[in-house]
Amino acid sequence: MLASFRSDLPAASGTWQPPPEYSFVGGHNDAASVPFSGLAEALVNALRREGSNLAYYNLGGSPLGYRPLREFVASQLGARAGIQGGPDQVLMVSGSLQALDLVNNAMLTPGDTVLVEQATYGGMVSRIERMGVNHVGIELDNGGIVLDHLRSVLDELRTQDISPRYLYTIPTVQNPTGSVMPLDRRRALLGLAREYSLPIFEDECYADLTWGCERPLSLRALDGDGGQVIYCGSFSKSIAPALRVGYVIADEPVIRQLLALKTDAGTGSLEQLALAEYCPSNFTEHVDRLMYTLRTKADAMVAAVRSEFGDNVQVTEPMGGIYVWLTFPAGTNTDALALAANQAGIEFNPGSGWSSDHEWGKRRLRLCFGAPDLDTIRGGVAALAQVYRASL
Repeated sequence: MLASFRSDLPAASGTWQPPPEYSFVGGHNDAASVPFSGLAEALVNALRREGSNLAYYNLGGSPLGYRPLREFVASQLGARAGIQGGPDQVLMVSGSLQALDLVNNAMLTPGDTVLVEQATYGGMVSRIERMGVNHVGIELDNGGIVLDHLRSVLDELRTQDISPRYLYTIPTVQNPTGSVMPLDRRRALLGLAREYSLPIFEDECYADLTWGCERPLSLRALDGDGGQVIYCGSFSKSIAPALRVGYVIADEPVIRQLLALKTDAGTGSLEQLALAEYCPSNFTEHVDRLMYTLRTKADAMVAAVRSEFGDNVQVTEPMGGIYVWLTFPAGTNTDALALAANQAGIEFNPGSGWSSDHEWGKRRLRLCFGAPDLDTIRGGVAALAQVYRASL
């Protein structure tokens, strides 16, 4: 059978193995913070009211998703991110990855060019590379995208008669660096994008977990009626990754076009029912508790890295989220370090997979502190430092 498969498929997945003692990979979150009791009660209540509608795809309602949940998304993003609009501008999707796929399928063809941040979400990089789409990295500093570099890249591409299809950015709690773009730079970025007719794809999956500053208005909110920005978010980091519920927000004509590409017969209804019942009364209090827990873990991981690695490694203090980004001395290869660490029961994400330029990323790595407890964080960083010193 395998001989009949396409020849251009990615490598087959390996056999699943339980995580090692020190696992700092993926987007896992704090297990004790998952509000499973509240979600269970909410789902029971919702099923008593809506259970008979399980006989119909999309609960017999709009294919955009369960309307009470879309109404909650629209209202909470209005309150927390300044986005104005109603539920018909919201499309529920099966996690933010489906949002990426829908937008990419709508906008990209092989040979196109997309602008991404120098350090960026690995899932986006792998997807556009698989589509045969070129990507160009834009430099970052502690405030996100460096606008002078963005302008120079746009000018250089213009001399080659290349018009990027869009700019993909994670302005609030950037993945993997944990930075937050200040409000004045957001306004300037929008102005620059309008000047060059550059659409923006704004990913704010971690924005609910901002603690290093007040959460700024989103680019989508600042854009107003400009139609320059497509926005995506998720409940994966704020509630639970396994729910696989995300959302896209855009002008209604854009949402309707994306819906035509969403051929999965609808995102899971049980998850939407539970969230729609639970979130209106509990979301803010839950997120506040989760942020306190995650900030404690972040502080522990940053302190452990500084203690165990000293001045050899630069650690970026995150302003939210679940990741810490490390930069090692020139010549370090974190791909090779990952292989040695695996032998010692340690997992992390090498920076090459989270960078627009894989070579640039080889001296960097990402550690997820969401799932492990404080003792595991400290023990795992100490063990990783031992492997690193042995590699020298």
